[in-house]
Amino acid sequence: MEKKTAAAKLSSAVRYICLAIWLGAMIAGVGSYLLYPHWFTADNIAEFLRRFEGEIWLIYLAMSALRGFSLLPSTPLVIAGTLLFPDQPLAVLAVSIGGILLSSTMIYYFSEFLGFHEYFEDHNPELTHKLKAKLEHPLGFLFVASWAFFPFVPTDLVCYLAGTTKMNYWKFITAIFAGELILCSCYVFFGSSLLKFVR
Repeated sequence: MEKKTAAAKLSSAVRYICLAIWLGAMIAGVGSYLLYPHWFTADNIAEFLRRFEGEIWLIYLAMSALRGFSLLPSTPLVIAGTLLFPDQPLAVLAVSIGGILLSSTMIYYFSEFLGFHEYFEDHNPELTHKLKAKLEHPLGFLFVASWAFFPFVPTDLVCYLAGTTKMNYWKFITAIFAGELILCSCYVFFGSSLLKFVR
């Protein structure tokens, strides 16, 4: 009994530590983005990545995967890839999509680990069940895919929502893949031209 209590306390402590780290990363990320937006332009991100030379693809993938925890937009990062590797659009697309899927998966399970489902189940079960029913509905796939495709809302939010409501993982990740594939393809194949036009 004492061992179970100790294990439960340890698990709870780990959850709180992870929650604090997550909140810190999110506040730092969003705060930096609002205070120093020039840091997060495609040009500056590309310049930062050039420092790593041999490990550039690995760093690029890691940034794509971990970016979601800070709620920073993925658009500048994807376009930065096209600036770095203008002759390798398919590789940029593959790494960008891979990073986004990794990020989405981690956020999905991270929401579950932090106990968001249990919290909302206890405090607002009616809303939780309503959201889950909508996401599990056949149109739920289109909702998630559309959210992932729409460039002006962070995909990470729908990942937290899906994890919190325990939406079927494969349905969720397939919808994310479909939406992001279309969006990232537009960025990869037309992003540089758009950037030149804006300049």
